[in-house]
Amino acid sequence: MSVDIVDRIPLLLEFSEEQLETLRPIIEEVSYQEGEVIFHQGDHAKYLYFIVDGEVSIRFKPDDGPVIPVADIEGGDIFGWSSALGSQVYTSGAVCTKTGNFMRLEGERLKKICHDDPETGILILDQLAGVIAQRLRGTHQQVVELLHRGLQGESHQSQGEIQ
Repeated sequence: MSVDIVDRIPLLLEFSEEQLETLRPIIEEVSYQEGEVIFHQGDHAKYLYFIVDGEVSIRFKPDDGPVIPVADIEGGDIFGWSSALGSQVYTSGAVCTKTGNFMRLEGERLKKICHDDPETGILILDQLAGVIAQRLRGTHQQVVELLHRGLQGESHQSQGEIQ
């Protein structure tokens, strides 16, 4: 790797040099173009992704409705957690919305490192938990806004029907 992974993946700032040496061999650099699907909802959850630069839209498709944009994320963010948290499939899809460079770690190899080196595993899970909690707070706000807009739309429709 031409640039140290710590400079490209902020999540790794708290890792020791020894822990970073353990992770370096399983980190792969990839690029995606605007509009390119990184993974579909329901695909086998193979990689955990870090955005170096570029942007990604996380999208969820409920069984009974249209695709819902869940989050728009950019440099420094992480996605594809399903691969690191034991899920067999991605629970949402990811589409590149601005061409960029990414790093990815294969979930199974990451789990093996966590098993073999519990201290590193705890640090990884702690960092992921913080990122997930932050994203869920943002997603909660988006859901509230969508519901509010939906209720306003129904209210306007009802008022139009009454008049």
